[in-house]
Amino acid sequence: MSKRTIDTPHGPARAELHCAPEGRAGLLLGHGAGGGVLAPDLVAATRGAAAAGVHVALVEQPYRVAGRRAPAPANQLDTAWLAVAEELSAEWFHDLPLVFGGRSSGARVACRTAADGQAVAVLCLAFPVHPPGRPEKSRMSELDAVTVPTLVVQGESDPFGMPGHAHHREIVVLPGDHSLKKDVKAISRTVEEWLGRILRPLD
Repeated sequence: MSKRTIDTPHGPARAELHCAPEGRAGLLLGHGAGGGVLAPDLVAATRGAAAAGVHVALVEQPYRVAGRRAPAPANQLDTAWLAVAEELSAEWFHDLPLVFGGRSSGARVACRTAADGQAVAVLCLAFPVHPPGRPEKSRMSELDAVTVPTLVVQGESDPFGMPGHAHHREIVVLPGDHSLKKDVKAISRTVEEWLGRILRPLD
């Protein structure tokens, strides 16, 4: 594991790099709005990706690196994310296929930037379908806009809602809420199996 600081148009971001032997792809994982890269579900997803032979970069957005808890506007998050993806692709992932992912707010960033970043797949942990108690404020358009294979791992009692299936989108429902802390081993297994399956045609 190593850490790298990456300049973006909105200040320095940080990437915690976990190398898999003979990596077949690179997975970028973003954190939630007020959380960090050590969230239990992100750690579990990293473990599952490594078992599938995938390098992982846990990406800390510039606002978090600067010590702020309130997230930056969406366009700034997306621009910083794409800057990190571009540098890691050239310098560390060596033009391997990229998978974008994250938890909660990080999952939204991954969805919004998947096309521009040429991601081959998207991993969403606890996708926030709507603010708690506000189903009319749906963010499903961000998830629906993704055209590559997508995995959503969602807690069965997540107050942020439950997304529906689509032809290229799989939903795995686990016990627990938005934190996805209840069964982290299941997250690792699910991510390992999914990555192994969707990357097979690219090997």
